[in-house]
Amino acid sequence: MADLPSTAAKPYPELTWIALIVGWILGCVIAVSIGYAALILGFSIEGSELAAILGFGILRGILRRKSIIENNIVQTIASGVNGASSGMMFSVPAIFLLGFGDRFDPVILTFGCIAGAFLGIAFIIPLRKHMIDYERLTYPGGVAVATILKSPGAGVRKAMILVAAALISAVVQFTTIETGVSNWNLGALIGLPNYMNGIWYLSLMTIGVGFIAGRGGIAFIIGGFVAYWFLSPMLSATGAFPLDAAGVTINEPGPLRLLLYRPLGIGMLIGGAIMGVILASPLIVSAIKSMQKAAQVSTGASRDEMPIKLLYFAVGGAAILLSFMAITSVESVSLVQGISMALLGTLWIWMAGIILSEAIGRTNWSPLSGMTLVGITLLIVMTQAFGMERSDSIIAALMVGAATCVAMSQATDLMLDLKTGYLVGATPRMQQIGQFAGAWLGPIVVIGVIFILNESHGLGSEKLPAPQAQALASTIDGIMGGDVPTQKYIAGAVLGGILSAVMGGLGITVGLGFYLPFNIVLTYSLGTLARELTDRFKGKTFSEEVGIPIAAGLIVGEALVGVGDALFIVLGS
Repeated sequence: MADLPSTAAKPYPELTWIALIVGWILGCVIAVSIGYAALILGFSIEGSELAAILGFGILRGILRRKSIIENNIVQTIASGVNGASSGMMFSVPAIFLLGFGDRFDPVILTFGCIAGAFLGIAFIIPLRKHMIDYERLTYPGGVAVATILKSPGAGVRKAMILVAAALISAVVQFTTIETGVSNWNLGALIGLPNYMNGIWYLSLMTIGVGFIAGRGGIAFIIGGFVAYWFLSPMLSATGAFPLDAAGVTINEPGPLRLLLYRPLGIGMLIGGAIMGVILASPLIVSAIKSMQKAAQVSTGASRDEMPIKLLYFAVGGAAILLSFMAITSVESVSLVQGISMALLGTLWIWMAGIILSEAIGRTNWSPLSGMTLVGITLLIVMTQAFGMERSDSIIAALMVGAATCVAMSQATDLMLDLKTGYLVGATPRMQQIGQFAGAWLGPIVVIGVIFILNESHGLGSEKLPAPQAQALASTIDGIMGGDVPTQKYIAGAVLGGILSAVMGGLGITVGLGFYLPFNIVLTYSLGTLARELTDRFKGKTFSEEVGIPIAAGLIVGEALVGVGDALFIVLGS
């Protein structure tokens, strides 16, 4: 196959048609898998490592192609497609949760998210030299992917392990769907009180996510155990369980979660996110300096970088598309109001994207949910200042907010990929083109998945709780004067803020443990325990070479069967 740009002087193929097509295919698989998992667990995992493993399996294992930098382009394109999954899964479901699922145009939203993706990429490209060449930020995720690419034999072996695990996970998920048995009440068998909720979620995907997170998921587990195995027994011992309207004690895990633990968890998500933004504020100074240095070297950019004029064109065109989306989101938005919203969104993309890229480069932790929350809150305040009525204000703000969230996700993803390329000798310009080539496809795939899952199971249901979108919807309800348990939200927000002040992201992960059904937390804990035991007794090398590919396969297999089942339900109805 001929290369897209001329690469006659290069000894190895890089951006080729094969890389493009394989990247698109893998990107769709990964976006569906990680997006589906995000709706259940409330957080997303990085897709670059998964794309690198699968890319090796196809390029080297099946097609017998040996170029490391071509495989690097494959994972760049695939992760570019996946960049929309976390961005849209954290925001778009809130439109459905607030009851406006039939009031917005998905086509306009999709084009707006594509515009946002292009904005995020174009804004961050000029910072590559400063963040990677000059400051040499670590980007641990990018280093991990580079390690895979430099181990071609291990890469093929990992791909085979991943596919085998995916098949096993798919069979298990298909069995649970056919039998209708998705939980195991071990607590009842051993005499555990109902309020302690000893029910296990039968999900290999959840175990896989726990394994990949490792010790990073311990705070999530602690949140669930504190709620159900500490607070619930304390309430029982003191006779302090809440009462319903008829004066009956509420001590069953389901109602107790809805009344008490979920509002506290949402508050912790909000408080933790806000504190994360506050803690990241010093990075604004660094971000401004980065832009200044980028501007100084942009005129002398080498031929390995995309031309700065082309990036200006991308920014301008995407901003126009964002303005069009804002103006056409609802009929009540005027031309001036739509442009104002687009300008605010564009400004937030620029600032938040840089902060997020610095944060993940230094700490491998990205406060994306917090930046999304703050950005959409600012848009809500703006639409309210325009005097828009409640439904129009929410729809317009969430549509523009979704585009900004996708942009921020793309910015951080590209910097991780560019770090990998820096370590394996890739051409930055090729990677940048590859990111653009993948970014347009993600929103199309993800919006389809969202509609299918909402139609089949309902977003916000027990099966698809969508925690981040629930927190966003609750925040919007509070701003708009909705009927929300304000005291519980405030108490949770204070606790979440304190926890995140102690350790970045701690309030959010503990809050997710409070928010999600405990059966998910219990099963997730098995994955974390398995990672700890594997690291200790088999060694971290074994975990990286065998354990993580197995875990990734468990995620892919279950997610694809789950989404396929949802599609079957929708088509059947």
